[in-house]
This record gives sequence, C-alpha cells and structure tokens, in this order.
Amino acid sequence: MIHKRKKNESRTAFILGCPTSAQTPLPIKLPRPTYNHGKSVLKALRQRKTIREISDKKLSLQVLSNLLWSACGVNRKKVLIGISGRTAASASNSQEIDLYVALQEGTYLYDAFHHRLDPVVAGDLRPMALGQGQPSVGAKAPVRLIYIVDVNKLSHTSGFQEPGLQDPEIQKSYYYVDTGLIAGNVYLFAASLGLASWFHNCNKSALAAKLNLCAHQRILFAQTVGYPVKK
Repeated sequence: MIHKRKKNESRTAFILGCPTSAQTPLPIKLPRPTYNHGKSVLKALRQRKTIREISDKKLSLQVLSNLLWSACGVNRKKVLIGISGRTAASASNSQEIDLYVALQEGTYLYDAFHHRLDPVVAGDLRPMALGQGQPSVGAKAPVRLIYIVDVNKLSHTSGFQEPGLQDPEIQKSYYYVDTGLIAGNVYLFAASLGLASWFHNCNKSALAAKLNLCAHQRILFAQTVGYPVKK
C-alpha cells in the first residue's frame, strides 16, 4: 500500500514494509478500522496461541490499521471523566502504555486518538525488538510491536485518582497488567484473522538508545505479528 505524499513534498513516499532512504519516514495515516471481518470472540479464543514461526509476508495497511485499533485504539470518545476510552483497560484510565511499531523502513509511535503512525526513527529496529537469544524463525516478520510505559502518565493521571498510584511498586504492577491487556487484544485479533502472534522480550537498552527515550519511559516487552509460515 502506498502512502501518498502532498504535491511538491520533498520527502519520498514509501511502500509499507519496503526500505527507503535514510530520511525519517513520513507519518502514516491509517485507514478507518473495519469491523466486519474475522471470527467471533469465542472462536478466536479457541484458536488463540503463540506462533513463533512467522513469515516475511507484508500486512496490508488495512490489516495493520485493524491490528493497532484492536490493540489499544479509541472505541468511545468520552467516558465518565471526559477522557476517550480505549479497547484495552488501563489503571485509572491513565493510558500509560505507548505502542511503538517497528517496520522495515522505520519505527513509529501509534497515535490512537488520530489513528495514525508518527515516525520516530528511520531504519530497521526489528532485530533489536526481537532481542538476543530469541529464536530466529520470526526474525523477518513484518510487524514488531514495542510496549513502552510512560510512568509520568501514572504519576499525573488525568483519570481516577486511586490510592497508592504514586508508589513505584504499585505503578509497576499496574503497567505490567496494562501491557498484558493490550497484548491479549493483539493475540485475539491475530487468532480471528489466522495471523501469528508472539509476545516476547527485547533488547531494552539498545532500543532505548535508538528511540531516544526519556528517563520516565521504560521499555517492557515486544510482540511480533505476521502470517504464519506454511508447513
């Protein structure tokens, strides 16, 4: 799928999943999610499993859009306290887990409110997001999600003010659970479309340096998504 550029735009448009120049990629405006595809929730649960053997076949832009919306997209404009609701719950509705998306041409931050991918850095960080010592069978998978917590969003939540939310140990328990909720959505989405998904560790220190993260941001885990290898 080709990301269109504006007239007289100097940067080169790119094909999703294909290498381009060393320049920072353009933002990707994702198409609206479609809700009429895939299996029922019960069938998806029955078929949910970890699949590490993932091919290098690219995901279409529509499938990528549906995947990211399913993970933690906006599914209602306002909840009781006036904040947009997501497909995945979070502590006090802090929405403290940022979803970074590593593709072949660059790594992006998923902006759920505008449903788009904002470029962070050019180049292929998928090997770092897989991590050392991990099986190489899914190394060339098209999409690798990186889960990063912004602790400031918990400390200064605009959601419900729950007791103890300033305690680092309580914060840790929340953001690990919240990561798991998003990852579970990804697993169900993958199962519903016959895709493969694999939740795993990653090279946290190398990724943090490449992504130029702040002190209050911490890399937690990664998750690979793609088509299963045909046997």
